[in-house]
Amino acid sequence: MKKLSAVLLLPAFLACLLAPAPAAWAIRLKEMSTFEGVRPNQVWGYGLVVGLNGTGDKDKTYHTNQAFANMLKRMNITIPVNPKDMKVKNIAAVMVTADLPPFVKPGTKIDVTVSSVGDATSLQGGTLMVSALYGADDNIYAVAQGPLSVGGFAITGNAGSVQKNHPTVGRVVQGGTVEREVPIRWQGKEVMSLKLSQPDFTTAARTAEAVNSRLPGAGARPLDASTVEFNVPANYRENLAVMVAELENLEVVPDAVGKVIINERTGTVVVGENVKLSTVAVAHGNLSVQIKEGVNISQPGPFSNGETAETPETTINVEEGADRLLLIERSTTIHDVVKALNAIGVTPRDLVMIFQSIEAAGALHGELVLM
Repeated sequence: MKKLSAVLLLPAFLACLLAPAPAAWAIRLKEMSTFEGVRPNQVWGYGLVVGLNGTGDKDKTYHTNQAFANMLKRMNITIPVNPKDMKVKNIAAVMVTADLPPFVKPGTKIDVTVSSVGDATSLQGGTLMVSALYGADDNIYAVAQGPLSVGGFAITGNAGSVQKNHPTVGRVVQGGTVEREVPIRWQGKEVMSLKLSQPDFTTAARTAEAVNSRLPGAGARPLDASTVEFNVPANYRENLAVMVAELENLEVVPDAVGKVIINERTGTVVVGENVKLSTVAVAHGNLSVQIKEGVNISQPGPFSNGETAETPETTINVEEGADRLLLIERSTTIHDVVKALNAIGVTPRDLVMIFQSIEAAGALHGELVLM
């Protein structure tokens, strides 16, 4: 019954996802490219989370002890004992990371991610103390502080434990404050370039054509599969924001290599729009092998001085589906591919082996990617 349900549901599922669509879909440049130099920057720092309910780092986590002792000294609090002897079960050492958006100004609030670097079991209920966030040039670009939001919990007892999601990573929403702006050379540029998110020569050529149609005389040209360079008109050089706003709303029809993505661990198969099949005959049988192991006990008769013996017994049942050989005609669209495969009545896991076999036969016109 389960197999029959899978066979019946697969055509309906694929029909919803891969029904015939218009020949081309135009996508805005904002969704498929970025302007050179306009990108986020990563910042990071080391910090302490306090206020935990006994779920912090263990006493032997020396970097946590030392960091806590240093923090107390900065507050003019004398430590009477060796930092290694301090109890820090309510404190956890963490790494604080964030993305600094382009053009962000000092005083802007950003979200930060907090991740345990010690042996704390949970950060739930903790508060991040003031932490400086550094860039790749070792300058401080932001500071972070605030209560953590953890999407999980961990409860441990003497005889068991319960955990939901990942309690050693949390976020401080709007907990970071930008202190330094990342310098970006923006105004006055005479030449700019677009970087495509998915490199493709055809898409790059179409993008250059769209830019030239919007900015006559820009001389947009594809340098490679991912870069389109163009000249900035003189009337836009001191007001690039207006030009960028106009360009990022241009619509371009992207092109891509036909691919079949297969994840054998999960049985997931994704077929790209440009995948084609040559005429091929396919027969996919379902072979089921069931092995049962048992033991027969041989008991001797009374007063026979015999010994009890165990005799292993193995039962093997083999069943094979009587599937027929099916001719799949040459396909011209993804809908034809799905229609042909649905005619075989296969499950998603069957598709994994079928596509691999079709590719080996040279009838799959597209790239087969195994994950």
